[in-house]
Amino acid sequence: MSEEDPQEQQDDEDLRYFVRIGQTDLDGTKSVERSLSEMNGIGRRTARIIAEEAGVDRTATFGRLEDDVIDEVVTLVENYADEVPNWLNNRQADFYTGETSHETGNDLQLTRQHDINRMKMIDSYKGVRHKRGQKVRGQRTKSTGRTEGTIGVNVEEIREEQAEEAAAEEDDE
Repeated sequence: MSEEDPQEQQDDEDLRYFVRIGQTDLDGTKSVERSLSEMNGIGRRTARIIAEEAGVDRTATFGRLEDDVIDEVVTLVENYADEVPNWLNNRQADFYTGETSHETGNDLQLTRQHDINRMKMIDSYKGVRHKRGQKVRGQRTKSTGRTEGTIGVNVEEIREEQAEEAAAEEDDE
């Protein structure tokens, strides 16, 4: 046993393993930037901006921060759209409300699904591609994106057919 073991146990008591923001649990054992970027709608750049606004070292362990600092980070994530210019938000000029916002967590997934369903209903080009299960953004489809499983030659099937034909020929003779 070394002298550092009691200190490590004390540090583990201070560590919050999970930090909850909205409906998402973030890993408290990782750095602030990395754990924030695990949340849907927040990338590395957004995580850096939030850490800078909160006055937190982005490489600090997220679970070791004090509760008031964590609360400040949570409020900055929730009010991110108000703090940054419009071009930095992920939901600019919403179709229904016309407002600019920044969606995170499950809200981002729900709005994305609503947008896809709207495209399907109005039969836009992208909506038709979504309905058919094809690539939407202009990628190649001749050689990639095959989902049927019929790529190439099925060698096992050919061998089975040859074995059946050979067995049928032997029975005939």
